[in-house]
Amino acid sequence: MTLTGRIDRWEASGRSLALLKLANVGLVTVWGFIVTYVFVRILPLSDFRAFLILIAFSNFTISAEFGITQIAYGRLRRHWLGAGGEGEGDLFSFEEIGLLFSWLCGLLLIGTLAVAAALATRLIPSSVPILFLLFFLTSALNVVALLVKRALAAVDRNFLWEALDLARRVVSIGLLAAILMGLDAHLSVALQFVLSVIGIGAGMAILQARVAMRARQWVGFRLSDGAVKGRYLRQAGTSALLTLSEISAYNAPYFTIAIATRDARAMLLFDFAFKLSRALSAFVRATVEAALPRISSAYFAGRAADMLRLLRRALLVAVGMASVGALILLVAGPTIFGILFDHRAAIGEGDVAMIAAMQVALSVTCVSVYVQGALNRFAPLLRQSVPFLIGSLLSVPIAAVFARGAAGFASLFLLLYLMTFMGTALLHMRSLRTLLRDVAGREAQG
Repeated sequence: MTLTGRIDRWEASGRSLALLKLANVGLVTVWGFIVTYVFVRILPLSDFRAFLILIAFSNFTISAEFGITQIAYGRLRRHWLGAGGEGEGDLFSFEEIGLLFSWLCGLLLIGTLAVAAALATRLIPSSVPILFLLFFLTSALNVVALLVKRALAAVDRNFLWEALDLARRVVSIGLLAAILMGLDAHLSVALQFVLSVIGIGAGMAILQARVAMRARQWVGFRLSDGAVKGRYLRQAGTSALLTLSEISAYNAPYFTIAIATRDARAMLLFDFAFKLSRALSAFVRATVEAALPRISSAYFAGRAADMLRLLRRALLVAVGMASVGALILLVAGPTIFGILFDHRAAIGEGDVAMIAAMQVALSVTCVSVYVQGALNRFAPLLRQSVPFLIGSLLSVPIAAVFARGAAGFASLFLLLYLMTFMGTALLHMRSLRTLLRDVAGREAQG
């Protein structure tokens, strides 16, 4: 069998793809925890609190693509499956990828300038501003990688991208660990940035070869403004609101906690919950993305029974993973927290239990968001996201008003945040039932 034939076989194997994605997600999760493990040990506590704010700002920058890459995935996937568009003028053009690539690079530049200004004015106080700027660049570069990843997924080249990204993560983890063995932190982060650039370039080459895309199409300026408005802005408004709502809901407590209290424990508790949530959502995304070729095919073909079966399986896997993680957290959570944050704060058993329950509720939300987002169903997702945002924004000020002492503030905040997650999960279950009814209705019509 030729190499191309083997690649096609691996791409078609949902199990092989899921295993590779899970391995990659595992490395991404390890990388995220090692970042904290290393930087909390090499930075003063005041600098580390600022570093957490920098990470939150990086998350906002990445999310400022406003779901455009998801729209591109949906359009390219329809084109690749031969499902067509909504009309003749809606046909996919590869210049769209080039235009989006240029736009995301511009977004990265704006974010970098904003961080540089914040560091220069000490809005983000740091004794190592160059290190902070390098880390932001390395993290925010994922906004460009996201476009390449989703474009390759749309044309069934998930496996190649995941293998490439896995290799990059292995080297990056080694570079982070080397800091504790004497490697200069600036050099470590700079090398990780170079690795990311190389990985994105390789992904672009794979995509160009796969779709027979011309090199000049990466410069998408030939695409008219009218075409962009017609093909993307119809959905971009809703996707932008959804993205802003989601990223604010997940990251806002970093900023509101910093305003409400200078007690480091509250910030570290939330960061712990945030990191676990990011890890779980990444694992759920991996399993959902492995099934997306079949889910999208069933959705566009109007096969309701297949959609029901695939969604049930995705939910079962997601809740199962979250439950296993919750059990591990209940047993070893305090130990993990102490090691991760160099024993600079303690976590109670009640706090651990709330974070564990939060992960189970989050798993349901993740399945809904990743499936419906890939199908460009942004309006239904926005209806579930707004209550989530409101709950997230109000959790800190309510806790600040009614809590007694710093310890009580952190625990009450976690309780309110847990209630927000549980309510959001129930809303998403209802949204998935609506999705299934829509597919069944299209199947009945013929």
